[in-house]
Amino acid sequence: MAALLDAAADPAYGATVVAVGADREAAGLARAEQAGVPTFVVPFSAYSDRDEWNRALAARIAEFTPDLVVAAGFMRILGRAVLRENTVVNIHPALLPAFPGAHAVRDALDYGVRITGATAHFVDEGVDTGPVIEQVAVRVEDGDDVATLHERIKTVERRMLVDVVGRLARHGWTLNGRQVKLGDAPGTE
Repeated sequence: MAALLDAAADPAYGATVVAVGADREAAGLARAEQAGVPTFVVPFSAYSDRDEWNRALAARIAEFTPDLVVAAGFMRILGRAVLRENTVVNIHPALLPAFPGAHAVRDALDYGVRITGATAHFVDEGVDTGPVIEQVAVRVEDGDDVATLHERIKTVERRMLVDVVGRLARHGWTLNGRQVKLGDAPGTE
């Protein structure tokens, strides 16, 4: 989120951050407020079930009418109410479809892979199953543990996310089945 705020400060980037939301208090909210970006929190615990929370989150997002919702670092499954009204982009610390879920870096290390990486993808109703927009490989080094590998992945994730969001905003995209193609017109789908 901080990398996107920094990139969006340059008018040539082609995208503006219209709001930053979370499901709990987070440091990123203060960073957004410092940048003059509106923030909101929709706490999961305030709702009786996931569907009710998703409807409340969708309503808050709708107040800002975003062209894209970026869910980087957002560790909740977004449901139909959010996904029906929004195009959502997420990043994941593995080369999907390998190692989906919350423990991707640990799972990659446990499996013994020599190359893992980061994926930017559109979000669907599954867990890390949406169409892939971009991927960047990261080599697993001898002696890596979850913390060291995850830190190297985060470095490429930030660059990739800034690049992908900027390209989507400036050039649009088409989606043919699971194939994502960047286009020439903003927000085509």
